[in-house]
Amino acid sequence: MAESRVWVFFYGSYMNPDVLKALNVRPERWEVAKLDGFDIVIQRLANLERSDRHCVYGIVAAVTHTELDVLYAHAKGVLGGMYLPEAVLVETLSGSCKPALCYLALSLEPGPPENDYVERILKPAREYNFPEWYIERLESFRP
Repeated sequence: MAESRVWVFFYGSYMNPDVLKALNVRPERWEVAKLDGFDIVIQRLANLERSDRHCVYGIVAAVTHTELDVLYAHAKGVLGGMYLPEAVLVETLSGSCKPALCYLALSLEPGPPENDYVERILKPAREYNFPEWYIERLESFRP
């Protein structure tokens, strides 16, 4: 019996297909989506902060719980960020709403991001045709 999949909103480097493949995570389905009520912050790692003035673009992807365990064990053990799931409602570019999990860090070690880390976020943002203002926002985090 195949493991069931859940929708997850990825907004940082995990929306990059190359990063997911390197961790052997292969979403069955995915689409571009936005999450209202949050703003992205990129320090050493990407995270979201609540904001009634912003939205965040990313992808909503169907992945297994096993794949999520792999991703967030990697985030904690290799990258040094403890992320926990929260239920959110995202809007796809086609206009439909989807309930999804979104992983947020309660706190992260401060410091500037590495340029290649920001590029791993910018590359898919450009490929997915995120709005230009949002790409400029992501570029503003370059060290």
